[in-house]
Amino acid sequence: MAVQPLTKWTTGLFDCCDDKSSCCYGFWCCPCLACTVAGKFGENRCLPLCDIFSPAITAACGLPLCAPPAALALRVGIRNRYGVKGSVCKDIATSCFCMWCSWCQMHRELKYRKKNRTVVVNMQPAPVMMVPGNPAPVILANQ
Repeated sequence: MAVQPLTKWTTGLFDCCDDKSSCCYGFWCCPCLACTVAGKFGENRCLPLCDIFSPAITAACGLPLCAPPAALALRVGIRNRYGVKGSVCKDIATSCFCMWCSWCQMHRELKYRKKNRTVVVNMQPAPVMMVPGNPAPVILANQ
């Protein structure tokens, strides 16, 4: 199996103006955009709600939570699925400090990947069954 080289994100973190519809969607209703991104990636659409409710729940138990779990998990998942360069450390920083921009970037990435889907076809020759040759007739001589 050939290993694909790592690529960059198709748009930068702050390239919201590259796709004005994603930018407006994220600005006016970022929780809805986050749920859309989760759905397009194949996860449960309600997954980003963990980012909204988990800090309050964990803080009530005395455990502060800084990194939004859904945003971080989806960002790492998108990077791994599409071979995008980066690290978990960068994903944590992006998810913590630029969450809305991160959701917009992931939305633009999924739109781009869906539009420019690459299909790899591995054509192999059809299997051939080898039939053994006819054996030479055996002649028994009467003695």
